[in-house]
Amino acid sequence: MKEKDKLIKAYSGTEGLVHILKDKLEQNGILATIRNDSGDSFFSGTPIALDLYIRQLDIKKAEPIIQEFVKKN
Repeated sequence: MKEKDKLIKAYSGTEGLVHILKDKLEQNGILATIRNDSGDSFFSGTPIALDLYIRQLDIKKAEPIIQEFVKKN
């Protein structure tokens, strides 16, 4: 994997918030991936938080979108 294609965690939150932010990012041409690496869902059936990952090369474009989203939510 090239360094520019490396995935970095951009946000963690509830399922609903993560999906809303993912949609906002993708509307702006930023590919995003949702993952649950915590293992919480194994015991409780519902993850406490999901992680949203983006490509490292998109971080500068994504930062203002994520910051605005965090302020509002």
